[in-house]
Amino acid sequence: MQLYNTLSAEERKELIDLAGKQRLTLSFYAYAKIENPQKFRDDLFLAWNVLDALGRIYVAHEGINAQMSVPAENFEAFRETLEAYDFMRGIRLNVAVEHDDHSFLKLTIKVRHKIVADGLNDETFDVTNIGVHLKAKEFNEILDDPNTIVVDFRNHYESEVGHFTGAITPDVETFRESLPIINEQLKDFKEDKNLVMYCTGGIRCEKASAYFKHQGFKNVFQLEGGIINYAKQIKEEGLESKFIGKNFVFDHRLGERITDDIVAQCHQCGKPCDNHTNCLNDGCHLLFIQCDECKAAMENCCSTECQEITHLPLAEQVKLRRGKQVGNKVFRKGKSEKLKFKHSGELSDKPLAKATTDIRQKIKNKKVILGKAQHYFVKAKVGVFEIENNELNLGDTILVSGPTTGNEQLIVEKMFVNGTESNVAKAGDKITIILPFRVRLSDKLFKILS
Repeated sequence: MQLYNTLSAEERKELIDLAGKQRLTLSFYAYAKIENPQKFRDDLFLAWNVLDALGRIYVAHEGINAQMSVPAENFEAFRETLEAYDFMRGIRLNVAVEHDDHSFLKLTIKVRHKIVADGLNDETFDVTNIGVHLKAKEFNEILDDPNTIVVDFRNHYESEVGHFTGAITPDVETFRESLPIINEQLKDFKEDKNLVMYCTGGIRCEKASAYFKHQGFKNVFQLEGGIINYAKQIKEEGLESKFIGKNFVFDHRLGERITDDIVAQCHQCGKPCDNHTNCLNDGCHLLFIQCDECKAAMENCCSTECQEITHLPLAEQVKLRRGKQVGNKVFRKGKSEKLKFKHSGELSDKPLAKATTDIRQKIKNKKVILGKAQHYFVKAKVGVFEIENNELNLGDTILVSGPTTGNEQLIVEKMFVNGTESNVAKAGDKITIILPFRVRLSDKLFKILS
């Protein structure tokens, strides 16, 4: 009985590309009393592994918190695995605005003390006495009320790239830090102000709203489904977006663009930018904002020191890390004095620039598998491929990939299908095309999707 991953991220990425099927990125959470979190975890792994569902999930006695990637064709089957539990029947699934087939590359389900590290003693207050949920239209309306105070319950690296106009954005690295800070900052407004809160998907506000009601705040509201659901609703209903910039997300994408406003700067040169990078040095992995020019010049590193370390032999890099704490590698959120243009805390609502392209894609091209190489005629520079999946048309961009060939890309301007010149090739056909490079029998043929 398989209860853990057996494939590496690179192996999983290859399988996703070979499948050539759309995947959906989504998130959900539910507070509930779970008697045996370990058994619950194992049951979920068995049910989701066969559906090729991937993601990062936390389960605890208090519930579940999940960010996932699911094949579109398995979406309903996945939903049925949730409906098997009473507390998840009819649960809201926050489906991402933008999808990336590589958003998650492993199925990781961990048993934790809490599904969100809030530092609160749940025995001291009623965690079910939460604030009023607001949909996007209602949220926009209450933001226009001069009696409203809106608070961002995310961390500095999240709010820096995007936030609601006029929001208080605490300069904190963890959710638990923000609770006492906001309680103290707003202690004189408990009776007469609307305390309106938001976060990424809503889960942090579920606990925060109950905490602040316990602290004596009379009018507590929260954005239903968080920024993810808000973005979906304003698009569907044609509403004005009072959120500016990008919504930080905890997967490979590192963000979803909500508006084309850029409200942050490259931490290294100060140029308007809102693309996050994890420092390439395995002993650092600092999460910071880096423009494409600095990314190229600094080789994905946060400092010249880290850049120099990445050029050392691997054995020396490992030796330098020995005995040091390098945990939380993927999303290390600390600040660094080397980042001269890092801003957090009180953030401006004034855009610095407009985005000309969508969020930087680490996977430059989305592709689907067509087939594999059959032969290459060296003198004629002609390659023969068998189409096993999908369809190829003149004008399509193809990618030939293999361990020796590498990745070679070109546009199909002429091809022969089963010996006859043709405009289209389908599964089962053999195609012949002129290639300016040699191919091998181990090479795979992909079609690049725009």
